[in-house]
Amino acid sequence: MASSSNSSTALVPLPRRNCYDVFVTFRGEDTRNNFTNFLFAALERKGIYAFRDDTNLPKGESIGPELLRTIEGSQVFVAVLSRNYASSTWCLQELEKICECIKGSGKYVLPIFYGVDPSEVKKQSGIYWDDFAKHEQRFKQDPHKVSRWREALNQVGSIAGWDLRD
Repeated sequence: MASSSNSSTALVPLPRRNCYDVFVTFRGEDTRNNFTNFLFAALERKGIYAFRDDTNLPKGESIGPELLRTIEGSQVFVAVLSRNYASSTWCLQELEKICECIKGSGKYVLPIFYGVDPSEVKKQSGIYWDDFAKHEQRFKQDPHKVSRWREALNQVGSIAGWDLRD
């Protein structure tokens, strides 16, 4: 874990590094101004160096090699699965990489079901079904991509996590 002297820079994009205590994947429009702000503040208070992609990297359609290295270098993952999480290909790519990283590594992911039913995440039903129907249309030429995202959501949705529904 990061020392307390580093905790003051936990949410600041400088300096760039590829090893973090925690990597948090979340859908910004759902949780950036509420839950994840509190989560990052709590991690910072505890001296935990957490990567936050909305302040550390530019936004884009596809995640780049720097973000992939950052995910690989992180020790623990937190997946804040919210109502619009599955609508984001960026989030799904992050989750796919996280699942790849935890296989046989001793690393783990803590799912937080923020305003969504864990079974809807696991089974991609409800709003997640609608999002995946759109992804299947958009990525007809690469159905394996959508299949990998489904597998990642199923895997993480099967893990006992925090259910934070209203």
